[in-house]
Amino acid sequence: MQPSVPHYEERLTAPRSWWVITALVGVAGGLLMLPLGTLPMLGGLIGAAAMAAVVVSSYGSVRIRVVADSLVAGDARIPLTALGEAEVLDADEARAWRSYKADPRAFMLLRSYVPTALRIEITDPADPTPYVYLSTRKPKALAAALTAVRTA
Repeated sequence: MQPSVPHYEERLTAPRSWWVITALVGVAGGLLMLPLGTLPMLGGLIGAAAMAAVVVSSYGSVRIRVVADSLVAGDARIPLTALGEAEVLDADEARAWRSYKADPRAFMLLRSYVPTALRIEITDPADPTPYVYLSTRKPKALAAALTAVRTA
């Protein structure tokens, strides 16, 4: 059986500046090992850079997808029948919903380096989650994909 083709897909990759920091962590690892000799210095450089790269890559590997009948955000799979109205949030509104407007019961997929977001109400009465907050670089496209899949 073929998996359904996503109607929307986005990967929230880490910004380039984080990769520069990864390289600097590698240099720091090399400098820490420098008093032990050249080979330990190279090992420290490569090892520290590799560990930092794994951390940055895994943090930036989260995906948001709209497939067949569900919204997949990270590890969560939410049926579209449980979703209500979607609200596109600009940078200022997204910051407000991340901080003082936030509900602790909400499902939030946050990435601090993504300024815009989409807030979707949960309409399932059995679910105590009031809304889903998703950091996304293309909130209008995600809202349009959700609407298109629901109407189809």
